[in-house]
Amino acid sequence: MSETKSTRAAAPRKSKSDNAKNKKIFVLDTSVILYDHSAIEHFQEHDVAIPITVLEELDTFKKGNEIKNFEAREFIRFIDKLSHEMMLQNWLPINGSDKGNFKVLMIQAPQVDAEKIFGEKKADHKILNSALQLQHEYPNRKVILVTKDINLRLKARALNLNAEDYETGKVQNVNNLYTGNDVLTDVAPEAIDQLYDHGFCESSAVLPEPPTDNHYFVLKSYKNSILAYYNPAQKKIERVDKLMAYGIKPRSAEQTFALHAILNPNIRLVTIQGMAGTGKTLLTLAGALEQRREYKQIYMARPIVPLSNKDIGYLPGDIKSKLNPYMEPLWDNLKFIQNQFPENTKENQKIKELVEQEKLMITPLAYIRGRSLSNIFFIVDEAQNLTPHEIKTIISRAGENTKIVFTGDIYQIDTPYLDTQSNGLSYLIDKAKDHPLYAHITLLKGERSELANLANELL
Repeated sequence: MSETKSTRAAAPRKSKSDNAKNKKIFVLDTSVILYDHSAIEHFQEHDVAIPITVLEELDTFKKGNEIKNFEAREFIRFIDKLSHEMMLQNWLPINGSDKGNFKVLMIQAPQVDAEKIFGEKKADHKILNSALQLQHEYPNRKVILVTKDINLRLKARALNLNAEDYETGKVQNVNNLYTGNDVLTDVAPEAIDQLYDHGFCESSAVLPEPPTDNHYFVLKSYKNSILAYYNPAQKKIERVDKLMAYGIKPRSAEQTFALHAILNPNIRLVTIQGMAGTGKTLLTLAGALEQRREYKQIYMARPIVPLSNKDIGYLPGDIKSKLNPYMEPLWDNLKFIQNQFPENTKENQKIKELVEQEKLMITPLAYIRGRSLSNIFFIVDEAQNLTPHEIKTIISRAGENTKIVFTGDIYQIDTPYLDTQSNGLSYLIDKAKDHPLYAHITLLKGERSELANLANELL
């Protein structure tokens, strides 16, 4: 956990008794464990407690192939190893001399009963009662409920209980998130002329310091302008030409940058962020098709956000039939590209052939763990609905000659326990910038239609 405001500030040295009194007790709920199974190790010297109700809930999540199932299993193993047959109702030292203690809270009836106040026997209310009882037992210490459930935090505060979000993995200043490109005015005309004539120029001719690796620029002088990027291998500013990919032509400078990153063989990891209709998925899929000879397969995936909290297992049919409703936007983009060519052309027929031979296919993210993806062009759409751990899991599967492109809109999140700061796409953009294998572009202008732009701008 990134420390809370009160734990961040440096404090003067105090006696052991003072330190014991000032140590906080953090009570974690199930949503935190499913987000990060190692959460209890991220609270510095403070103590951490888990209500028994959380262990009961984790038991229902331990079976399955999704990341949340892995997180549940890993946490259960961690607690088993930590306890070493000792009683979990007692405070146990967490691994590491600089960390606090851990215990499991048994269900007790506190003086303030959340179940009576809120009128339901829910797991959330049992967790609240555990934290309230702990607050009663340790009146001289600050007890804080940590949960990614906003409504549970509100209920806790209504009961005069401190409550916070889990901060580890959060991007602190999402409003200044890396955009991947800049517009530079008053550039020396000689630098732009050199880019036109030779395709590159020294970075010092444009900026006093070397820019971020694979950063894109619109360079303008009083005479003309040009698109360019910083090539970290050559350590030079290079011209970016407007290219087409499988019949799709970029309509803006940002789209040109995005397609350049998608087609650049030296960039193995790409993120494209932008609102609906900016062309993220279309450009990525077109770029993948353009490079189909360079890869064994093209994989397309997007997180499955079940409706009404129901798993896809509730849907009829085999796994392909279950996935299709969630993957329709990917098929729509593929159909749009295919329709750029008459039906009897080789380009149109090639797409059909790729799908039939499973050279281009939908793959569930749940089955990525444990695999090694070599010679694959991997497109992950709606990546803002992934956790940082899920993003890491996907990237860590990459083998030789694999390229991964994540697309999404960090302001359009469909999962209940993620936000603009804690989702995996924001985390990746913030952490991966300035790596020579990585490029990012933020698309700002909707290109779907004037009607779609009206919705994005006015409604």
